[in-house]
Amino acid sequence: MNLAQIIDPPSTAVITVECQRGVIGAGAIFPALVDAVNESGMIANGQSVLAAARKAGSPVLHGVAHRREDRGGQTANCRLLAMAMKAPGEGLLPGSDNARIIPEFGPADSDFIVPRIHGVTIFHGTEMDALLRNLNVKTVVLLGVSLNIAILGSAIEAVNAGYQVVVPHDGTAATPPAYAQAVLEHSLPMVATITDCQSLVASFTRTAN
Repeated sequence: MNLAQIIDPPSTAVITVECQRGVIGAGAIFPALVDAVNESGMIANGQSVLAAARKAGSPVLHGVAHRREDRGGQTANCRLLAMAMKAPGEGLLPGSDNARIIPEFGPADSDFIVPRIHGVTIFHGTEMDALLRNLNVKTVVLLGVSLNIAILGSAIEAVNAGYQVVVPHDGTAATPPAYAQAVLEHSLPMVATITDCQSLVASFTRTAN
């Protein structure tokens, strides 16, 4: 689908997925994912999309993972969550440096932070859907990590909720990189419009003008 048909700033939201310092920054527990992010250019590319979206008046939301110090409300019902629960250090405690958005992505004063304690996607059990509907959003652009689970799962959930989904291939990352390519070629195109960050910036800029 042509971006010009679906990118309308007032009804398009850009959502970052787990772009936190403790996920893809200095405090990350999965070094391979950090390497994939750095190699992909995701941060610089995503930063340009966020800047263009904010300038055009589109809402920006950040889906983040948090945990309590006592790990209350969490469960190790899958390998990913079990690994996260066993990770050393303070983890993603609200207010901690690890839980913060990477500085390149903000947050700006106008942004929304949407946390969760349990689960592996940004919609399940959070206020994400309610906020988007209150903001009259029809299209969501997903940036962040990872294509392995959270981006793919969130795209499916967004489609189930009735949203149009856009995913820039150079605004995401996965491990190994070959798997990222497979998801972008064979899975996500069934539920999302695949594009690149430069095209998104151009679309936000054109529609804003």
